[in-house]
This record gives sequence, C-alpha cells and structure tokens, in this order.
Amino acid sequence: MRTCSKLLPFIALLGASPLLRAADVDFNGRWDILLLDENADKAWWLEVSGAGTPAMKGKFIGFPGGDLNDITDLRIEEHQLLFSFENKAGKREYLAMYSGGHLEGVMMSQGGRTKFTGYRAPVIRDHDDATWLKATPLTLFNGKDLDGWSGFGNNKDLGWTVEDGVLKSTGHAKNLITTGKYWNFVLKLEYNVAEKSNSGIGLRGRYEVQIQDDFGKPIESHINGAVYSRIPPAVNAAKKAGEWQTVEIRLVGRDVSVTLNGKPVITKKQIEGLTAIAFDPWEGQPGSIELQGDHGPVSFRNIILTPLYQPQAQ
Repeated sequence: MRTCSKLLPFIALLGASPLLRAADVDFNGRWDILLLDENADKAWWLEVSGAGTPAMKGKFIGFPGGDLNDITDLRIEEHQLLFSFENKAGKREYLAMYSGGHLEGVMMSQGGRTKFTGYRAPVIRDHDDATWLKATPLTLFNGKDLDGWSGFGNNKDLGWTVEDGVLKSTGHAKNLITTGKYWNFVLKLEYNVAEKSNSGIGLRGRYEVQIQDDFGKPIESHINGAVYSRIPPAVNAAKKAGEWQTVEIRLVGRDVSVTLNGKPVITKKQIEGLTAIAFDPWEGQPGSIELQGDHGPVSFRNIILTPLYQPQAQ
C-alpha cells in the first residue's frame, strides 16, 4: 500500500501502523471526542456525512471557538480523515484514523499537538413523551455554602461567594459542577446577569443553555435561552441586565424544552450533540449540572432539580 509521506509522521505520533486501512464510509456518523491531555477541560464533537462520496460534509465543535462550525476543508487521504480551521489565533490541522470502531486523532498547531479519541455517539432511546413522572425535587444549592458543588479541576481560587442565599461569581471564576450526576430531569433556577456579561447552564456537563445580557436583541442561537450554537429560542424572552430571571429546563434523553421568564422558548427539540461547554463526552451516562462563571459577573439562587422517571423503570 502506498502511504502519503506527509502523513507518516502523524501516523507514527498516533502510535498506529501505516498498514491499517479503513473504509472511507467508516468515518461517517457523529463522534463524541475525549481529549487525551491531563489538563483537558473540554470535550469535542464531530459529524461526518457522505464519506466515500464526492459530497462529503462535516460539522465540528471544538477548538478554536466552540461554535458549531461547518468544515470547509475536509478530505480523506490514504484512508486518513483530515480537516483544518484558521482564525486570528492561527491555523489548526486535525488528522484522525479509524481503528477498532473509534477514531484516534491529533490536533496540530504552532502551540503543539493534542491527541484525542473519538467514540461513536450512542443511540439514546429516551424521548419526552407522556410516560415520565416527577420524583422528589432536589435542592442543589442550599443557600449557605457550596456543599454539593466543586470547582472544575479543583477547588482552589474558585471565584464564587455565597451571600444571603445567593451564589455569586466575580466574573473570573471557575465553572462549578455538581458532585451528583443526573439523567432525565426538570431543572429550575433563578439568575441575575450583569450588563455585558454572560454565563451558561451545562446539562449533564454536555449541553449549554445560554445566559446573556441581550434584552431586545434579534433571535439567534447564542442568545438567552438558546441551546448554545445549536437551537435558537422561538422568542427573546430575556429581561434587562440586573433583573432576576427564571429559567426552567426539561431534559429527557436528548429532547430539551426551555421556559424563560414564563415563556416557552424551546419545546421538545432534539440536541444533536455536545456544545462548547462540554467537558464530559459520555452522552449515554448521567452527568453533572454546570454553572459557567468566567464570562462576567452572574448570580444564581433557588436551584432545584426534579428527576424524571418511568414507573416501570423503578
């Protein structure tokens, strides 16, 4: 087999044999990506369709940016998947090989190389139908301290305080995650976002419902109440910065509904995959609730999660 000489150093970097071959169609599908870096604080997502045909397309959530991006530079050479992105921070090239049902890959940039493994996104059969019942509500924030929460990575220099039943971020805080993990649920909370600030609520550590100072702004997939870069709200129901706002999020499988300040803004829409806030790529498992604290001052209170269950599943 002839192997492109340009790719040989990267094949060696991945620790794979250049004699391994994958059918082009093996790259098709949705992939949840685990970064193989001990300091990794994100998970990525990739979708490939049409591999093995002239109409191959791709979508990516990862680095740089975190938005859902169409991949314009996507190709397969010698049965290796290659794509790239370029922005003000420079160009990054990605290479992935298909091996044993998953992807082994590397991101290359001037700053170095980051290895990753891609796992096929699981089929999740739970859907938001009439069979789900509410269990006993859980108070995730006790209004006194951070019991039940930890800083992502560690608890040093969190940047959060608790005052008068309110959880406050300085605006340069670590993201907070619950020590408990949850599957299907209704999450209700109140938040107060400062002027020109934004935050987010991570569901299972994978899907972000956006919080932002955007009263009166046009509807798009990054405004208050959106599933970040994936699902825009039907209306902009945001209040002005500095006012307390209430959000209720219902998540069953990948089906999500969001009610913001009493107005339904997303109703039973399917989240196709991870968003920028993701740190946990294991979509088929319960995950943490995450509060973003590093994009400006934000406060939270009255954080209540109600698990959902089906009677036969108990």
